Amino acid sequence: MEKRKEHDLKIHENGKTSKSPKLCGTNYPVSISFIVVNEFCERFSYYGMKAVLTLYFINYLHWDQNLSTAVYHAFSSLCYFTPVLGALIADSWLGKFKTIVYLSVVYVLGHIVKSVGAIPSVGDSTIHIVLSMVGLILIAFGTGGIKPCVAAFGGDQFDEEHTNERRKFFSIFYMSINGGSVLSTLITPILRGDVQCFGGDCYALAFGVPAILMVIALVVFISGSGMYKKSPPEGNVLLDVCKCMGLAIKNRWKSSKYDPKKKHWLDWAEEKYPRRLIHEIKMVLRVLVLYIPLPMFWALFDQQGSRWTLQATRMNMAFGSTFVLKPDQMQMLNALLILVFVPIFDMVVYPLIGLCRINLTPLKKMAVGMVFAALAFGSATLVEVNVTKTVVEPAPQGQCLLQVYNLAVSDVKLNIPGSNLFSQPIKSYEDPPAYQHIQLGGHNKTINMAVTQNEIPYQCVQTFTEQKAYTLVLHSNGSGIVCQLATDNIHKSEKMEAYLRFINTRSEAVNITVGAVDFYVPADYGISPHNSVERKEYTTDKCTSGSQDFPITLGLLDFGASYTVILKGDPGQIILHKMEDVKANNVHIAWQIPQYVLITAGEVMFSITGLEFSYSQAPANMKSVLQAGWLLTVAFGNVIVLIVAEGAGLDQWMEFLLFAGLLVAVCIIFSIMAYFYTYVDPDELDKLFPDKTVNDDDEDNLKKNQKYHMDQTDDSMYLNQIVKSTNM
Repeated sequence: MEKRKEHDLKIHENGKTSKSPKLCGTNYPVSISFIVVNEFCERFSYYGMKAVLTLYFINYLHWDQNLSTAVYHAFSSLCYFTPVLGALIADSWLGKFKTIVYLSVVYVLGHIVKSVGAIPSVGDSTIHIVLSMVGLILIAFGTGGIKPCVAAFGGDQFDEEHTNERRKFFSIFYMSINGGSVLSTLITPILRGDVQCFGGDCYALAFGVPAILMVIALVVFISGSGMYKKSPPEGNVLLDVCKCMGLAIKNRWKSSKYDPKKKHWLDWAEEKYPRRLIHEIKMVLRVLVLYIPLPMFWALFDQQGSRWTLQATRMNMAFGSTFVLKPDQMQMLNALLILVFVPIFDMVVYPLIGLCRINLTPLKKMAVGMVFAALAFGSATLVEVNVTKTVVEPAPQGQCLLQVYNLAVSDVKLNIPGSNLFSQPIKSYEDPPAYQHIQLGGHNKTINMAVTQNEIPYQCVQTFTEQKAYTLVLHSNGSGIVCQLATDNIHKSEKMEAYLRFINTRSEAVNITVGAVDFYVPADYGISPHNSVERKEYTTDKCTSGSQDFPITLGLLDFGASYTVILKGDPGQIILHKMEDVKANNVHIAWQIPQYVLITAGEVMFSITGLEFSYSQAPANMKSVLQAGWLLTVAFGNVIVLIVAEGAGLDQWMEFLLFAGLLVAVCIIFSIMAYFYTYVDPDELDKLFPDKTVNDDDEDNLKKNQKYHMDQTDDSMYLNQIVKSTNM
């Protein structure tokens, strides 16, 4: 106790001690203001960078969706492996303050490297990838390393008797985390999409602003250095646990059949470690066994920033005619809902369940949380099924896709040998209903097709290549029907833009400006390339033909659609006819709200309850062991997503359904394990192992454990406020 009281005093170089300065006559240390601002800026930095990460991989590094998802979750996994290392460094070597400072420097360097890698003029694509990966690794070590230190360091600033103030501090700390998360996931997508630099989305700015916030976080934290209470490193109980378990395994392995039998394999460590510590480890292992199924929940939960964001890119993001949400902004909904749901569940839902005389134990709450997460992915599956209805699936090997434009003045018929496709007459300027699959039987094939107009047949010979999409343009040239083959772009824009091309039936070439994009369309059925244009209503665009300028109105070019606009008319006029080759995203982003509501409800019941249960079932001095185990479940959950994304090869809706089914199966296993679990009271340890039973050989070790127990007991009271800092 004397050592603990010493930590409540600041020791200056001249050897004098003084109480930490307080805020405005309250019992709140001035130092906590630096810690709260630091946490807000750090969380803004982390979530701001992570919000745009998946789209950065796809649109800037040009990776496919599966690779982007895999790398995103590999990074997330590393962010939850490194806190164990950060805790060991803080408790065994540097102390919390120095660990936060040194790893924050690593954090800042990672952001800078990541931002430089997003500048197109810096090297080629290989350099960009290398800089991005190095930056992400440094960020993972930085954010993970300081994760277990900041909240605990803030708690250390309070005097022992100021427990109410410390509790309120953790509430403020919790709010700073969510505030940074909400603002960053709102702002950085705007910096990415609405600010243009280097000819496209400004990822350098979207990463640079979080880098600046992390610099501010570091400067603010260091600024309060003279006011902090800095406890020296006192050893990490996780190391003691690992050493004890290692010794037990070693002695058990070396034992012979003549040695006395032990009731438990950990009892083989009794020669060196006190029986109380061994019994505490047994209690912890009982909880850790329950952790085994938990990674599957995190495998679903953490896909908000990857698969759910990618789903949002294929949805309609417009709210009315003026406000357009960005796909990577939807993640802020989780942070907003958690602020609403935590008090609602604590003050309304759980009391109502209690009034119904339903015994909702912590383990039952966790199982229900898993069910909510599975339902969230069931909802995501339904959304995905409807989203894919607007997607044109590429042709498999040995096939191609074909649609037909009839630009002649009357109906035509098309006959493809060996096929009954296009059996109905094709009307003039009819918007094709869908692409048809053409069997090629190899890499490419030349097909002699018959086109009939007014009972007169014409030959059309074209060569098709597998896995491509084509438009066959039929038009008359005065002596008959002429056919022309154009290659199509059927892929939806990952940037939520529309694709546009023109076919010019006129005798004069045309220059057209749509927004900031220029098109040149040759005369006599010339076809322009596909270009992406911003999604909006186009009413006053410029078209130049010869020496004349014509205003044109294209109307709404919507999210994810691909259009072909046919230009016709006499030299003195231009008439537009718009075709929709790929349908626009017609599923509104609001349909993602149910899955966010369900996954957030699942988080409240699973995550917060899970850590509260864990800490209630193990001694207070084992809190860091349980925290390490909990963080590792998050890490392994992300590893599961990585494996499925790269190895399963399923359609997205089937992958969502797979995850939902796996979590239901895991929930059943967890429920069975929970049914046979017996709740314990860690306070009973004091009755089982009173201090007077300890022999002289164990005295030093026990004193160390008692000291750690005393230091950790107060902090466990505030778990409900700081749990989000562990998981975010």
